[in-house]
Amino acid sequence: MTKKGDKKLFLLDAMALIYRAHFAFSKNPRINSKGLNTGIMLGFTNTLLEVLEKQAPSHIAVVFDTKAPTFRHVQFEAYKANRQEQPEDIEIGIPWVKQLVQAFRIPTLELDGYEADDIIGTLAKKAERTSFVVYMMTPDKDYGQLVEDHIYLYKPAFMGNEVEVQGPAEVCAKWDIEHPDQVRDILGLMGDSVDNIPGIPGIGPKTAAKLLKQYGTLENLLENTADLKGKQKEKVEEFAQQGLLSKELATIKVDVPVAFEEEALRYKGPDEEVLKALFAELEFKTLTKRVFGEAIKKPKVQVSEQLGLFTGEAESKQEEVTGVEATEQRDSPFGEQELGPETIATRAHQYHLLDSQEDIMGLVPFLLRQERCCFDTETTSVHAHEAELVGIAFAYVEGEAFYVPIPADKEEAAARLELLRPFFEAEHILKIGHNIKYDMLVLMRQGIAVRGPVYDTLIAHSLLDPEAKHGMDALAERYLNYKPVSIESLIGKKGKKQVSMRDVPVEEVAPYAAEDADITLALYTHLQALIREQGLEKLLLEVENPLIPVLTAMELEGFA
Repeated sequence: MTKKGDKKLFLLDAMALIYRAHFAFSKNPRINSKGLNTGIMLGFTNTLLEVLEKQAPSHIAVVFDTKAPTFRHVQFEAYKANRQEQPEDIEIGIPWVKQLVQAFRIPTLELDGYEADDIIGTLAKKAERTSFVVYMMTPDKDYGQLVEDHIYLYKPAFMGNEVEVQGPAEVCAKWDIEHPDQVRDILGLMGDSVDNIPGIPGIGPKTAAKLLKQYGTLENLLENTADLKGKQKEKVEEFAQQGLLSKELATIKVDVPVAFEEEALRYKGPDEEVLKALFAELEFKTLTKRVFGEAIKKPKVQVSEQLGLFTGEAESKQEEVTGVEATEQRDSPFGEQELGPETIATRAHQYHLLDSQEDIMGLVPFLLRQERCCFDTETTSVHAHEAELVGIAFAYVEGEAFYVPIPADKEEAAARLELLRPFFEAEHILKIGHNIKYDMLVLMRQGIAVRGPVYDTLIAHSLLDPEAKHGMDALAERYLNYKPVSIESLIGKKGKKQVSMRDVPVEEVAPYAAEDADITLALYTHLQALIREQGLEKLLLEVENPLIPVLTAMELEGFA
């Protein structure tokens, strides 16, 4: 009898992985000699090879969406209506990706009227019943509803996030629920801004989890609204049908009319002749060496695998891969140093300037998928009530950060901030900052309220060492052996000749701002470990951090 684990099936969500490749290379495109942007193809192939080499699946398939409307669009016309038009490099890249997958002799699957989620869900359930262990490879959190004892959510490594494999226990812990199927109820209650699923207004992830602990399902909650009180009762009763529709839209179908053909999904290795020809046309020299066994010259600098699968070909120029001129190998973003602290010139990093609507709209879906994210504002003054917002930096993995400039023109600034509003108002994301109350005040003056839990690394350190300096630069040197860029190198020393941050060229502000967010994120990781070790977690997470929004609102209002 076949045992579970003898047969391992990987089902890849093609479009989710293609979009990740697009975004990873959006600021560092790979253009070959024919003028073709090959970033999508390179990123996807790197991801595919990681699976084939490290996971050795016995069976595999890559599942695509089609352009045809799905049953969800019929049910709800606004479904995914907030999505931007598909970028040109993706339009061009999809046929190439399909050719590459087929050259690996891996089946590509798609069906009009259904999303890749539904095909993957159906095949996963069918395969599990025939003694397979199944891994659904996607960054999409919705797949958590499908997870069971032998079906796993496999979130690929990306820009610093390590591979994450979620079984029932991990899914339940992430959502604070009792059973993975309740992911559908959570999404029905809170909605999903990525897919434009409305949910019930006023209900976030914590409230949704609390209600499900008591009532089990959305339907049972709606049968017992008499138990609720105040505005919550009003909202749940008023938007009951919208909640039910949202749950239905978020439900992944497992009865799609696709057959599970075990032998057709068996991986037998690539068609070497076809794959070599494709690699030659795309000019993937390093991948050719990697796949077909030729020796690869070791690069001068090895960027940590934690910087992601889409870093690029190893023989690319050092500056293209790391963004720095490093002189020694680093095993992690912050390695042991013999020659004093690291700086922006010696540490491997990828800092991106996002100065267009398309770039910002491309970033926001990735921000919304995070459980935690650091942000940092750049302004014209240290006094929040006087400061003009110049830009905002974001970091959710160490070594990677994104800077969004905010124009001086008020209408243009408001339009750009509106694109970022879903992130700041997302209640499921932990927002991290250093003296975050300042950033929140600046944003509140722009009409943006930061919602959800917040974490201040300055306050964390003040609990650990009350008498020490708490500035970010001092903490970076103390805990990370890293010396950040000095603000005086941009605006000059205090005095008549000091300029405003608004006067500094954006190309100079971007790496400085991105570094601030990146280093603050690294400090969060380091300080939170110390907080836990010293038994200060309850004080910080239940008293100090929750007080920040209260103090921010008080300071904004002021006193006569």
